[in-house]
Amino acid sequence: MKRHIVFGVALLITAFTAVFLFGLTNTQKKGLVTYADGQVKRKATQDMDWENAPVNTEVLSGDQMRTYRQSRAELNLAELDVVRLAPRTIIDIVKLYEETKDKQVETAIHLEQGELWASVHKVEADTKFDITAPISAAAITGTTLRLNVAEDTTTQLKVYEGEVKIKNRPQQLAPTRSKSLQPHEVPGPTEVPGPHEVTVEQWFHIIKTMQQITIDKKGNVVSVGDFTDKDADENSDWVQWNKDLDQRRLNNLKKNLKIK
Repeated sequence: MKRHIVFGVALLITAFTAVFLFGLTNTQKKGLVTYADGQVKRKATQDMDWENAPVNTEVLSGDQMRTYRQSRAELNLAELDVVRLAPRTIIDIVKLYEETKDKQVETAIHLEQGELWASVHKVEADTKFDITAPISAAAITGTTLRLNVAEDTTTQLKVYEGEVKIKNRPQQLAPTRSKSLQPHEVPGPTEVPGPHEVTVEQWFHIIKTMQQITIDKKGNVVSVGDFTDKDADENSDWVQWNKDLDQRRLNNLKKNLKIK
């Protein structure tokens, strides 16, 4: 029954999402910190230092967000999508609902390290929402997901609702931030690394509801398969917290849309 409700709400959202996105002004195409527990910080595009990011802090394209030990954060993106950060997580907000020359609206978030939970609206042909990691890139099509990047860049994706198209990618293709224009110390000469092994085999997977994929640090798929709510990892405080918040968000959405 719950999935039928989610699907019905998703259809209603889809009906006005494209119009809403293209109707946004530049100042509205932003995120907002809606939850901050512990140390949550933001670094703007041209800033050198991390600044505290309490609730109601604005988040824009080019910003970085991070949480420290025993800290969590929630970002509400243009009142459409939600991204939550687990402790010790860093993300780059590469693009945030930016309109392209082809009249597409693109969002791109790069998970440098740590873990995030995302609830993304159903993406139409004229919208694009990507979440990347150092060794993989995921195209979101209307999904609730969890993505984890370990210290050695081993990556695990779990999809709770919807589907995600994921492929491997060389580490050097990870997005980079704009360089600050402020004066700063220039590092001295460093040794240029020689040739190194890269993943030769290219792969592509579609991960659907209650499926997961694990990718090792070389970009090779370690496992693909189903998972269940009874798995030990699914009973963690982090997972239950996200599920509770998603249910509250769904209830509020149903209320606003007058769905019984």
